[in-house]
Amino acid sequence: MAKYVRNYLLLMVAAALAVVVYNVWLVENRPPMLEYSSFLVRLENNEIKEVRIQGQEISVTDSYGQSFFTYAPDVQQLLPRLEKKNVRISARKPEASSPFWSSTFPVLLLMGGWMFFMLRSQKGGGSSGFGKKKIAMDPDKARRVTFADVAGIPEAKEELVEIVDFLKDSKKITRLGGKIPKGVLLQGPPGTGKTLLAKAIAGEAGVPFYSISGSDFVEMFVGVGASRVRDLFAQAKKSAPCIVFIDEIDAVGRSRGAAGAMGGQDEREQTLNALLVEMDGFQSDQTVIIVAATNRPDVLDPALMRPGRFDRQVTIMPPDVKGRRKILEVHARNVMMDPDVDLQVVAQSTPGFTGAELANLINESALMAARKGKAGIQLSDIEDAKDKILMGAERTGLVISEQQRKVTAYHEAGHAIIAKVLPNTDPVHKITIIPRGQAMGVMQQVPIDDRHAYSKEYLTNRITILLGGRTAEEIIFNEFSTGASNDLQAATDIATRMVCEWGMSDRLGPRAFVTPDQGFLGNGSRQRPYSEEIARAIDEEVNKLIAECYQEAIIVLEGRITFLHKLAEVLLLNETIDAEEVDIIVTCPKLTEENKVQTGLSR
Repeated sequence: MAKYVRNYLLLMVAAALAVVVYNVWLVENRPPMLEYSSFLVRLENNEIKEVRIQGQEISVTDSYGQSFFTYAPDVQQLLPRLEKKNVRISARKPEASSPFWSSTFPVLLLMGGWMFFMLRSQKGGGSSGFGKKKIAMDPDKARRVTFADVAGIPEAKEELVEIVDFLKDSKKITRLGGKIPKGVLLQGPPGTGKTLLAKAIAGEAGVPFYSISGSDFVEMFVGVGASRVRDLFAQAKKSAPCIVFIDEIDAVGRSRGAAGAMGGQDEREQTLNALLVEMDGFQSDQTVIIVAATNRPDVLDPALMRPGRFDRQVTIMPPDVKGRRKILEVHARNVMMDPDVDLQVVAQSTPGFTGAELANLINESALMAARKGKAGIQLSDIEDAKDKILMGAERTGLVISEQQRKVTAYHEAGHAIIAKVLPNTDPVHKITIIPRGQAMGVMQQVPIDDRHAYSKEYLTNRITILLGGRTAEEIIFNEFSTGASNDLQAATDIATRMVCEWGMSDRLGPRAFVTPDQGFLGNGSRQRPYSEEIARAIDEEVNKLIAECYQEAIIVLEGRITFLHKLAEVLLLNETIDAEEVDIIVTCPKLTEENKVQTGLSR
């Protein structure tokens, strides 16, 4: 309360100073006053051009453009003399109030409105402040989200089943003396289903669901966010049992003392302190569960993560092939799917897809099938939608020369030949020379199984495949193009991580020279300090690794030059070929014999 009174007094002083400054400005900028007798003399000398009469006050503009004012004892006697001298006359109604109040009242009114707004903001906005930020979902009136709508993350659901049981019957869980977690932190990459899982907890338990974003707590005025935190918890306690969901909690829960603007930092820290106090104030018998979601658990304040606040931390990662199959089945219930579509095949061809990306895939497939006038979604529609998501839409209006098409065909054929020949690589799924997005062509590989760890052989072969396009251009055309820029960037990134992060250099040994990012947004790693000698050795090892892969690519393509020509020829003819057509070309006995004769090599 003392803080509010102090702020109110400061505002009153500021308002008074503003009024004084405004009136001083009016006085300083007012025209000079002229004696009435001097005015009459100048009138007789034809030096008066215009007058503006307001009561007894007369504002005058002379023939030289100068302004001044005077007071006339009798305006009625002055008017004939002005008309005689052809002076332009205008008049205004006299003011009912004093000049002071006519100038200061609007200022005071504006300052009063501003003070009223500030005081309401400091108090949390009254009934219109936090109330507009709150979203309450009543599962009895709205469509409930349950665990049946959440698929692909069975481990996370198992972690949260006892939370649901506690909300339904708290005594059943706490009868042996155990305490239910006060807070649950859902952490993982974007699109993995954190918000959906929080809604499913409330839907399963049949309790109210309060949802608010972390950014809604952070405002310009210090104290507003803390007030909203208190209002949130007060409403939650009244509605218990219930769930309070705070999305993107890193917006308010960042570690205190981090870099940032002074005002915003003070507001964020006060809001975080209020959140910590309120979570500590929960009693063990209060059936209010705080569920928060974040992509950046590495930046959260340690006090927020300690036991007693967010007791349980659930990591939600992109689903495996079984999880993707179940997610696709959930989303396929809401669309017209052709009976011949095998969702297992779709799940195997979408490694790394999150639940949100799979939902987008089904939606894009439905839109494509509708545009084509089909009765249901077919596998070809899903493939087209996946290509659009991964590679971008086809640029059908782009005009490409025949030479550019030929260069692109050999470039993509070079990638494919090496991917088919080298062991421990992902199978080739599709090759196209139709421009998509920013790429002139794409060679797409799809792994048979989900990979959670990568061997050194797989990574070096991956670099060799990336260099295959540029190598094919060099062998066939004896020149390079800019089409390999993304390949070179990806190859350099893999080689650098092999040396600096994964310890795959024989010279430098099992050492890491970077600190990996602990978040889920893929912001990269932070470089750790090391000497100039180590930096020189890292550069040499990266260059050596890329050079060895480049030589391997030359050997593979020169030893299979016939296959390279044939694959490029088919690409120029069909523009897009699938894995079966690539296998036919690469394993053709006739081409094998021709290649032996042409290169003198045997496989």
